[in-house]
Amino acid sequence: HPYASHLRTLDSSIKRNTAVIKKLKAINDEQKDGLMEELKSVNLSKFVSEAVSYICEAKLRSADIQAAVQICSLLHQRYKDFSPCLIQGLLKAFFPGKAGDDIDPDKNSRAMKKRSTLKLLMELYFVGIVEDASTFINIIKDLTSVEHLKDRETTQTNLTLLASFARQGKHFLGLQKHGQEAYDEFFMGLNITDDLKTFFKKSLSSYYDAAVAILMSEHASLRAMESENAKILNVKGELSDENTALYEKLRKSFDQLLRCVSSLAEALDMQPPVMPDDGHTTRVTTASELSPSGKHFSAVEPIWDDEDTKAFYESLPDLRVFVPGVLLGEAEPKLVDQHGKVHEQTGEHKLEQGTEVQNNAEASVPEHQLEGKTNVGSKNREKKDKTGKEISKEKEADQKGDIEREKVRVTDGASLDNLLQRLPRCVSRDLIDQLTVEFCYLNSKANRKKLARALFNVPRTSLELLPFYSRLVATLSTCMKDLPSMLLSMLEEEFNFLMNKKDQIKIETKIRNIRFIGELCKFNIAPSGLVFSCLKACLDDFSHHNIDVACNLLETCGRFLYLSQGTTVRMSNMLEILRRLKNVKNLDPHHSTLVENAYYLCKPPERSARVSKVRPPLHQYIRKLLFSDLDKTSVQHVLRQLRKLPWAECEEYLVKCFLKVHKGKYSQVHLIALLTAGLSHYHDDFHVAVVDEVLEEIRVGLELNDYAMQQRQLAHMRFLGELYNYEHIDSSVIFDTLYLITVFGHGTLEQDLLDPPEDFFRIRMIVTLLQTCGHYFDRGSSKRKLDRFLLHFQRYILNKGPLPLDVEFDVQVSVVLNTSNLLD
Repeated sequence: HPYASHLRTLDSSIKRNTAVIKKLKAINDEQKDGLMEELKSVNLSKFVSEAVSYICEAKLRSADIQAAVQICSLLHQRYKDFSPCLIQGLLKAFFPGKAGDDIDPDKNSRAMKKRSTLKLLMELYFVGIVEDASTFINIIKDLTSVEHLKDRETTQTNLTLLASFARQGKHFLGLQKHGQEAYDEFFMGLNITDDLKTFFKKSLSSYYDAAVAILMSEHASLRAMESENAKILNVKGELSDENTALYEKLRKSFDQLLRCVSSLAEALDMQPPVMPDDGHTTRVTTASELSPSGKHFSAVEPIWDDEDTKAFYESLPDLRVFVPGVLLGEAEPKLVDQHGKVHEQTGEHKLEQGTEVQNNAEASVPEHQLEGKTNVGSKNREKKDKTGKEISKEKEADQKGDIEREKVRVTDGASLDNLLQRLPRCVSRDLIDQLTVEFCYLNSKANRKKLARALFNVPRTSLELLPFYSRLVATLSTCMKDLPSMLLSMLEEEFNFLMNKKDQIKIETKIRNIRFIGELCKFNIAPSGLVFSCLKACLDDFSHHNIDVACNLLETCGRFLYLSQGTTVRMSNMLEILRRLKNVKNLDPHHSTLVENAYYLCKPPERSARVSKVRPPLHQYIRKLLFSDLDKTSVQHVLRQLRKLPWAECEEYLVKCFLKVHKGKYSQVHLIALLTAGLSHYHDDFHVAVVDEVLEEIRVGLELNDYAMQQRQLAHMRFLGELYNYEHIDSSVIFDTLYLITVFGHGTLEQDLLDPPEDFFRIRMIVTLLQTCGHYFDRGSSKRKLDRFLLHFQRYILNKGPLPLDVEFDVQVSVVLNTSNLLD
């Protein structure tokens, strides 16, 4: 061996060699160089087997494989018995002996060990330490054994290992990438026969096909379970814990298998398996998945946005406080007729209750009408014992009573018509509550029907009335049980009629109908089952107007149901169906936006809390002076306060705040320039720093040409002009800036990006600066400089093409009126 004579000169002591060998158990890229130097300084001829055992026990990461290859290469060059011993030791990870070999009880650890060992063996083959490619035959035979498909964990592990083998050793499968000469030339030198390539490719392809078959079978089982769960959800609204756990277990197993099979398909340069269409089935959401903490949303997030909204939907007036109980059918009227027959009156009242109150309508009428009816009843019972003369008198009295009742009926009808005419004008909570109380004094079964019909016939464009109409129904429902049922029956009948017609007209009527149902749901008048059945009908035929109807329903009461106890799971599943339908359907932009808005209105995306910036008290005080307190009357006070600040500590922050002129009022920019002038009397370098920063910000704005910075750039132009007005800069700085704006970026490859032909913002910048300080250039050399610039400016404008009207007006006002009339 070429290293034999050299090895005899190295340290071969047991203590030294044992210390070095132990380090082989923790090979990593960081310690590689130091470990190789130590290996070069010792003679391991008698400790090769120990070194191999430590290398085989090392837990290598992917990043450590190359370091391990270099160390093995060094030992391979020095010790001839190292390679056979190493290969035998590494193969034990795949074929552990029946006795004597330690097997890791943790399946995950064993899988990771196999993966790192397979990568190491392949790299050792590429560098020539493993010389025979047939070494991998038994490994691939074991990994592609059909017996392993019976165990799910083993199948997933083997799929992962095979995918790693195929990615790392494409040449083994005849899949090497051509076009890279050095790459191809290297693999041509490897001793891999065509028979071996055929074997490896056939083995992996066969195993892939078997795994795909299992995947398809599992997908069919999953679809069947999802379909069954959807039926249970439709009936009961939620799944049992047992069904949910079983579904989640199957879903998780399917997802893991799909990932592994897709990874192997990609490594083999094959198309990943495509699952059949799910139809209308969807993944079932459990309550524990609705929030990160596993708690119900309503315990964390309130249903209503604010207290006013909560009061509108939950704090309903108690009619018993405002209306006598007799008008609500909850008490017997204590009326006495002309003859003082109290018992007969009571019997007549009970009879009246039996005809109307028994039908879930605690009806009542005005007192004089009740009295008339009572008298009629008592007279009828006395007819048998009265003479013909008395009967004739009573007939005359009956006729008079009929006339009186007719008068009362006409009066009530006129009052009800007046009330119904006022109904569309009730656009506040107080107005609708007042009208509700007034209706109680006109309460009867016939009037309730008229009211329900009037509510149902709300104008299709007056959607703003629906919450108030729903509040009226909710308030009356406590005493008039038949009113909500009549209205809901009409709304449901109209919804079914419009859905069955399947025409693309009457969209406003459809939206009015579904939003009315949604508003009634928020008052707990419309049951959630009705809302979900309407939503499901729209999702089953998710096209055209059904998309608008579904989105309007979700916008009205979707978030209410999503955050309400008992409907969270079902609404979450509906939203998941909606999201999937949006991804599957090719919706136009309008409907796509509608669906997104409705989805995120019900289920806003999770966002981290906004962290407010914490500033030192001194910085907060400076910002308060400049952005809150500063005005014409307080400018001297602010100047005195700024002078009192610890200057060395605050100067840099003051310059930074002065440049944030866009944070304050635009009309007060000149006050910041005035403060700059005032402070410059006491600190000479302050105004120099401010001017430098302003000019730098203007140039940065031109370089970026960002629309979001335009307001800031206009404020800086105004600030620069005000600094000239307060004699902090001379006219040459102004004209240099003006010329810079017109020529920056022109003649370069980025001209269209920095100053597009359709972008007129630079003209606004020049106009702003000229409006601020241009009126001072009215004589002498400054006037001549301005006239020359205006010629240049005119050329710049003409190159831009036709100006928008507002820009043209600004140019005329600022340039033509204040300077020379050069622009015709």
